[in-house]
Amino acid sequence: MHRPVTAPEPTELSVRAVAARLDIPTATLRSWNRRYGIGPRQERPGRHRLYSERDIAVLTRMVELIRAGSTPAAAAEAARGPVLSFGDQATLLAAAFALDSSTACALLENHLRDYGVVDTWDRLCRPVFAGIVDRQVDGEGCVDVEHLLSWCVVTALHRAVAPTAIDESVPIVLACTSGETHSLPLEVLRAALAERGAGVRMLGPDVPSIALSDTLNRLRVAATVVLWSQQEATALTSAVRTCAEAGARVLVTGPGWDGLLLPDAAHRVATLVEALGELGVRQEQPARA
Repeated sequence: MHRPVTAPEPTELSVRAVAARLDIPTATLRSWNRRYGIGPRQERPGRHRLYSERDIAVLTRMVELIRAGSTPAAAAEAARGPVLSFGDQATLLAAAFALDSSTACALLENHLRDYGVVDTWDRLCRPVFAGIVDRQVDGEGCVDVEHLLSWCVVTALHRAVAPTAIDESVPIVLACTSGETHSLPLEVLRAALAERGAGVRMLGPDVPSIALSDTLNRLRVAATVVLWSQQEATALTSAVRTCAEAGARVLVTGPGWDGLLLPDAAHRVATLVEALGELGVRQEQPARA
């Protein structure tokens, strides 16, 4: 049985520590949290409010704007950026079709902050991409919109959920098979794992089997490898065998593997939540606004 990923404690600071860091009164921070929603989204019984680095970054920008002459209300709105209600697909679609990457990135980043990676992907991004594909099928030329939104999702993921330290005793490797260029779902999995304190080695798109072998041979202990394939043409059982021969545990995911007879070494996972479970990470629901 594979070992569960042990998530380290997230880097979070008390209101007193944040106030000292920003050189403002604790009462001001509490007031901004109540009035403008800047800071921790919700108190949990028996626990103090703790500020994440993302919260602190927004507060830092707010302080800068106020010191430059903005009112607190205007500074809060500018620092936080445009906000989506939970799963607001129409607003994100409008930004994407306007090719407004700045607004789309800000909307995605704040939705990630408020609702987490899993809900942002399953309840916002996937339905929006499905809507774009439906319009393509109906004859509308919007491949550019799909590409722009994909870039915005990756950008927002990197901004909102930075890579975290790797536990060398339970290495995780994420890779697209050779010829497969659709790496967005692996970016989402990377961020969902990082959100829970688990670091990975991301190899990205179009990874030849020899490169998988080289990576696994560099590691001191057996790894778990997640192989993504979007199309049947790139669902390469040779990649599975390469990983298995190197002693890795192999998870395959993506529609490319559907309907294929898989080697015994491969285990199929169908959803993001299922992948997190197979990697030994429990899903935690972020508090909603």
